[in-house]
Amino acid sequence: MRFIVAALLLISIAACQSSTKQESGEKADTTALQAPYATVFYDSLQLAMESYYSLTEGLTQANITYIDRYSAALKQHLDSLPLNSLQMDSGRLANVRNQVTSMSAELSGLVGENGIEEKRAAFDMVSGLLFDLIKVTGVKGKTVYRQYCPMALKDAGGYWLSNSSKKTNPYFGNDMLGCVEVTDSLKFN
Repeated sequence: MRFIVAALLLISIAACQSSTKQESGEKADTTALQAPYATVFYDSLQLAMESYYSLTEGLTQANITYIDRYSAALKQHLDSLPLNSLQMDSGRLANVRNQVTSMSAELSGLVGENGIEEKRAAFDMVSGLLFDLIKVTGVKGKTVYRQYCPMALKDAGGYWLSNSSKKTNPYFGNDMLGCVEVTDSLKFN
């Protein structure tokens, strides 16, 4: 009986320590994930990612001209992704096509919006879809950081992606760098 009580005590202590690590913000092991598809796809996706990061910078600066330019560039790169080069089952490929189509539509809407807040709301949708796409396909040889600001979008919270863990805030600019946390990172071979 004492053995069982001691074992349960050790298990509960280990569980508490594990919970404390996660609550204190320690990140899980960032083991590199595989990016197993054709180089032509990753080269094209990298161009899209560069446009996305430029769009993020435009939103951080609240520069409408810059935002519209890189939204259009990102849309063009997404529309030209060689999805047929992805060797995956038809269900997953259909899902990827739907994500790309949805991002393209959101980017068209983003360019059509006049106000910065409306552009930021569309950007949040694009960011979510792009993160989901990257989780499926990967980005060869890159690490993608997912950042979050709980005060963005009228306290609904907003996510975005970054190519570094450096704090930026496309929802409030550099005035609210305290409202930025890295919530996830995906490292690919």
